[in-house]
Amino acid sequence: MTRTIDQEHWSRFSAEWITWARAPDHDSFWAYRDSFVAFIGRGEGEALDVGCGEGRISRELKACGYRVTASDPVGEFVDAAKKAQSADDYVIASGADLPFRDAHFDLVVAYNVLMDVEEVPAVVREIRRVLRPAGVVVISIVHPFSDRGRFAATEPTSPFVIQDDYFGLKRFEGMEERDGLRMHFAGWSRPLEAYATALEDAGLAITSLREPVPAGGDGHRLQRWTRMPLFLWLKARPFAFT
Repeated sequence: MTRTIDQEHWSRFSAEWITWARAPDHDSFWAYRDSFVAFIGRGEGEALDVGCGEGRISRELKACGYRVTASDPVGEFVDAAKKAQSADDYVIASGADLPFRDAHFDLVVAYNVLMDVEEVPAVVREIRRVLRPAGVVVISIVHPFSDRGRFAATEPTSPFVIQDDYFGLKRFEGMEERDGLRMHFAGWSRPLEAYATALEDAGLAITSLREPVPAGGDGHRLQRWTRMPLFLWLKARPFAFT
């Protein structure tokens, strides 16, 4: 199968991401982790982590009580997740072509994945197909509004400046360096309506929405994101169970 531009990117920089993601308290995940775990809630049954990366969300899902399958199109990520005993099962697969039977999972989590794929509707349709009729989808994305601008300076009170049109699809690529680590990011910026429409067209209705605030006191590097949201979290269910 031909790899997409997104799969090529994450395969190329998989080692960077594994190191970046596993450095304790290094990236934004750690400041939002407890809130996101609470948003998912404890449970049981079959859970699928779509685009599992190196496995940190899979590990959280196991801790919540689920039997977890970790899937990712990048083999290096699946290998890293397996070595860390992140899940119960592991599959190398694209989110747009999941190798599971219909209605197999009680919970599907797509954590900061949908902004990394060009064809969001195809992935959402597959998520709906493998979800049980009473199942739940949990999605985290970089907030579509925050994705179209930048803070003018590093101070916590600096203004947020919109640099690009909010509407439309735009590919982004960039590199961050912090605390001796480097990470090359790439993905797609699209308005909230694009995600909502993909869910609706797949037969999923949004039942919960959160714009979380990061944990951390004064002086925390994410303090400015207490003034506007960095992430957007959604829960969705099949129409018949909303």
